[in-house]
Amino acid sequence: MTLERSIGPITEEQAAVATVARQFAAARLAPRAAERDRTGAYPLEEMGALGELGLLAMKVPDSEGGGGTDNVGYVLAMEAIAEACASTAVILASSNLVAKLLCDYGTPAQKAKWLRPYTQGRLGAAAFALSEPGCGSDAAALTTTAKKDGDSWILDGAKMWITSGAHAGFHLVFARSDGPGPGGISCFIVDRGTPGLTIGKEEDKMGQRASGTVALHFDGCRLPADHLLGERGHGYAVALGALGAGRVGIAALSIGLAEAAFGYGLAYARERKAFGKAVVDFQNTQFVLADCRTELDAAWLLSLRAARLLDTGDKAAAESSMAKLFATEASSRIIDKMLQLHGGYGYSRDYAIERLYRDSRVTRIYEGSSEIQRIVIARDLLGKR
Repeated sequence: MTLERSIGPITEEQAAVATVARQFAAARLAPRAAERDRTGAYPLEEMGALGELGLLAMKVPDSEGGGGTDNVGYVLAMEAIAEACASTAVILASSNLVAKLLCDYGTPAQKAKWLRPYTQGRLGAAAFALSEPGCGSDAAALTTTAKKDGDSWILDGAKMWITSGAHAGFHLVFARSDGPGPGGISCFIVDRGTPGLTIGKEEDKMGQRASGTVALHFDGCRLPADHLLGERGHGYAVALGALGAGRVGIAALSIGLAEAAFGYGLAYARERKAFGKAVVDFQNTQFVLADCRTELDAAWLLSLRAARLLDTGDKAAAESSMAKLFATEASSRIIDKMLQLHGGYGYSRDYAIERLYRDSRVTRIYEGSSEIQRIVIARDLLGKR
């Protein structure tokens, strides 16, 4: 796709980060994507290189050691990574979210201790620990506690579905420090290996199998007072502040999956013969391809619109939810149709389309399910009437 024709001009800086991501993805991620899916092996070797390229902290300014790009550049880079390996893309999504929050809310001392080493690739990935076994979409109902004890905080509870949880150098953990509801939640930085933190087993997932998804357990986990990120009781606001950009990032990931699937489907339809002619020469196939390309471009337009609004300082809550909802739902439809074009071969693990089909399913669940996105959009719509 020609981006300039579809979404308007792309700056040199935005194009540069996308090019770096695409080149890295082609050279380092794509060749072993199927193997990582089969074995569930986390891409540890690639983390250092991603840090050196600035891709672990794309939206952190150059002055803080990050990549210095904006949300548009981030979307383009995320799509490029996801085309090659969705597991690595979701690791980047989580890590970039943490990096931006640490940059926005961290003290100079916290940035020196965690952000700088992280952007240099010395801490590996970073984990965002909000969801719990008993609450996902209703994050304000979390039950992990943080109790003040002198100059320390003591964490008790559990987190679930934590990307990179087994390998992250540190975690951003949201816990209830005060009363019920959103106003009682604070955010804490928890180093890997902190006494009282136990890492659960890696989940044996349907797709995105190499992203290192685990549960975290806190049992009397003692933290120094300076591990509090932002103000006490403002943790929920910290989490909410990252949702828009996070959702646009997952929209981009979904577009990457669908772009890869579209490429495989088109190539297969050109090569495969049926009833004496190439599958691509049948009108039904052409209609499928036309519909899928239209949906892909619509997903691009919604995602880039949301990204550009975020770059102006707009919260873009509804627009981010629209992008996430449409891109993830459209991606699943497109990949399903591309698998159908493959016929029986699409059901075989010898073909990449089978992996893309499994990788795409979770995008309609994490970072806010499709149902949650519809609630956000409807609230915004009704609030404006």
